[in-house]
Amino acid sequence: MAGSKEKIAGTMEFPPPTPQPNIYPLSWENVTTKLQEVWEASQREYWDPEKLPWDTFDVTKYTWEQRESIAYWWTILSVFDASAPPVFASALIKTYELHEEDVVRRCFFSVTRDEQNHEQMCGLVITKLLEHPDPITYEPKTDIGRRLQKNAKWLYYNGGRYWDGFKNAVPKYSLAVLFSSFLMGEIAAATIFHQMAAGCKELVFKEGFSKIGKDEGRHMAIVLTLMERDYPKLSDEDKTIITKQIRAGYLFLSAVLFEPPLEFWDVPEDFIENQREGERYAREAGFFIPDYETKKENWKKAMLNLKGVLDKYDTEFPAIPEVGITGKEISDIDMEDIIPVF
Repeated sequence: MAGSKEKIAGTMEFPPPTPQPNIYPLSWENVTTKLQEVWEASQREYWDPEKLPWDTFDVTKYTWEQRESIAYWWTILSVFDASAPPVFASALIKTYELHEEDVVRRCFFSVTRDEQNHEQMCGLVITKLLEHPDPITYEPKTDIGRRLQKNAKWLYYNGGRYWDGFKNAVPKYSLAVLFSSFLMGEIAAATIFHQMAAGCKELVFKEGFSKIGKDEGRHMAIVLTLMERDYPKLSDEDKTIITKQIRAGYLFLSAVLFEPPLEFWDVPEDFIENQREGERYAREAGFFIPDYETKKENWKKAMLNLKGVLDKYDTEFPAIPEVGITGKEISDIDMEDIIPVF
């Protein structure tokens, strides 16, 4: 109880400094003016998932195999987008505790708000397709639905391990290290969401993916601006951590953007076979999912774009042999090392 602590106001004119890190004292300094434009764009472009054209989305025209398969894709996305609001909320708190500029704090708030929309989009689609509010307690109606639900349970299990690791990692990493992880997610996400907006037939998916892609583009601009500010001053220790983090991030995000590496993700042997079959049903229904080669090319382009950014700051890039990129070999990666988000 605050009142139980000995009062000191009667013993000195001014209080002692507040031990740090702490959100106090507050200030509203703004130096990185480029971010003001991004903040203003986030205010103009804010959208409400519930106001998308859901009245055009008739789930009854799809077979149950198709419905369960499309819902599974959104379930994969939820592993990342449902983790993003608490991840960025943690980063937002860190910006306050480190007394970041006012505009930086506002930008991180905007990312947290955007990611909450992306999570809601996942939930709305899954609930409408399955007529049930979550994919785990839902009773599958088809064989592929049962197999994809097993996949989903393993994805959430791995996500839980990731979250425990994240909570332990955030306090010990600098914002500069976090930026590299965030940028990785944004570069990859912006590519896939724009592709899916162009390829999907359902109006509600087209509009949703288009808005999500625009959000991710703003998030990328925030991170790139902060990297431009901070990365010329990176310590060698931070550079080493970032190199390792990029490799870890590739392995983690591959579950949604490519396929989960079985030596890293703890999933059953039939996981990828089940997922590929589900993707076939989804594509037959007109729900665009990039094929294997397109996913691989997307990932390669995203990684090369990220490499181009880090090369400017003399930071080693890890080898990503899965997509043909050479670099520093990283072998000691565990789930606890990871902090990438969408």
